[in-house]
Amino acid sequence: MRLENYAVIDNLAVEFGQGLNLLTGETGAGKSILIDALSLLLGEKASSDVIRTGTERAVVAAVFEGGGAAEKSLAKILEANGLDESDDGSLILRREIATGGKGRVFVNNQPATVAVLRLLAPHLATIHAQNESILAFDGPARLGLLDAFAGSQLEAVETAFAEWKEIRTRIDDLERGEQDRLRLVDLWIFQKREIEEAHPQTGEDERLEGEKRVLANAEKIYNAAMNAFDLLYEGNGSTASSLRAAQKQVEELTRYEPKFQEALAALETARISVEDVGATVRDYAGGIHASPEHLAQVEDRLALLDRMKRKYGPTLDEVIQFGADVSRKLSEVENKDEILRQLRKELAKAAEGYLHAARGLSKKRASAGRTLEKLVEAEINDLAMKSVFRIEMTTSEEEGNWNGSGIDQVVYMISTNPGEPLRQLEHIASGGELSRVMLALKASVEAGSVREERGREKVKTPTLSQKTRQGWGTQRTLVFDEIDTGIGGRAAESVGKKLKSLARSNQVLCVTHLPQIATFGDHHYVIEKKESGGRTRTSIRPVTGEERTEEVARMLSGAKLTETSRKHAEQMIKANA
Repeated sequence: MRLENYAVIDNLAVEFGQGLNLLTGETGAGKSILIDALSLLLGEKASSDVIRTGTERAVVAAVFEGGGAAEKSLAKILEANGLDESDDGSLILRREIATGGKGRVFVNNQPATVAVLRLLAPHLATIHAQNESILAFDGPARLGLLDAFAGSQLEAVETAFAEWKEIRTRIDDLERGEQDRLRLVDLWIFQKREIEEAHPQTGEDERLEGEKRVLANAEKIYNAAMNAFDLLYEGNGSTASSLRAAQKQVEELTRYEPKFQEALAALETARISVEDVGATVRDYAGGIHASPEHLAQVEDRLALLDRMKRKYGPTLDEVIQFGADVSRKLSEVENKDEILRQLRKELAKAAEGYLHAARGLSKKRASAGRTLEKLVEAEINDLAMKSVFRIEMTTSEEEGNWNGSGIDQVVYMISTNPGEPLRQLEHIASGGELSRVMLALKASVEAGSVREERGREKVKTPTLSQKTRQGWGTQRTLVFDEIDTGIGGRAAESVGKKLKSLARSNQVLCVTHLPQIATFGDHHYVIEKKESGGRTRTSIRPVTGEERTEEVARMLSGAKLTETSRKHAEQMIKANA
């Protein structure tokens, strides 16, 4: 990740590693600046206030390594927006914020939009920050999280829904109001007659364009062909006659020097080729007939075909297909009653198939939800929160609630203090509490997915979670900003362990003030704010060994380090390695 002229950062680059990455530093050093910058790359709204004083623009860029379950989804998004993939599968995002509110976005060094960043974001990272504005915990996201835990397969439901919806649409088209139907029938009859009278043929326009070029330049083409024939074969000093003369001389040479036999054969081949070309251009010239009348006919036909393409499709094949579609619609209208009876039978069968698949998915979700709520509640209560957690799933088989994800809606409910009523998770007022709950949720989902994969490996079958994790389940970078607010001691250690567990299958970035959490990191970065040349600058550097021990000791005892705090820090790092 690279930042230029962003807030108090003039130029900063950092490469985060696999596993758990901890960011520490003094209060106000700018730890959350990195998180805010990352949120811009995920499509968050930008403000020119972030531009460093005295500069004209701020730049935030990051490289996300390729691979993983989200790779196909990312490739589809890039293709749909006309963007190329990188050679190594990585994804390069860059965003420039300029004074006056203007800015630019680049994806793999190609111009893009903030909307594209928002499409890519769910497959790249999720930020659980104090402000939580980047967390889109909407209905599909809630369902996606439960499905990731359950290992749900959505393909059957999606396919059944698409089949039902297609039939439903055809029935709706046939059951339009009488006035609309008659108006459309008149239009379809006109379109069908117009296309049939034009009688377009596949490739006809390309063939006629070639014929038009010849007819429009017949005299030039004839003269060029005959001039070529004269130079090659017929005229005085033609190439063929010169080659024949050369052959006679080389034949004379071969009587005395056999090595010229190959040269003689080459001349014979060249003469035959020249005479063949001459004959070809002569025959072509003989077939050219300048005909203004025929040229006019070709131009009129091309004009008619161009009119058809403007009205019914950019290519003749699409015009022909449009005519076939209109004919089918007219046939359906003429046999409306019979077709409707057949379609309603098909619709009932498709609806039955959809509900069968959706009910099976609902049953699996309900079972997984009961397991997940127990796991999450236990995890939350390990994080210094006396909470009650419930997953409420409502299922409706009314057609208005059908979609490709099934017939369920899921809400996550929580009471963070004894005696308080359950409220929706996303309505928790405290950002610190919400971050810890999301940590517990993610840790529970990941743990469930790992157990599922291990269990299926024993019977040597493909894992569902590998096939079906979507949204929440495919995110590779998870960010927790100041998740430790209001906790300490045993709860802090539990948070550290859960982060460590989560980092086994995800890259995790965590901003923390607590040494108990910092000692669990696979990589430790210190963010510092210094004054130089009358300007404040924020920097970031990785710390290992003695430096890391010093940083943890500082977090334990404050600015004044003691031998006791150093030894304590060293012991904690070893214990949590």
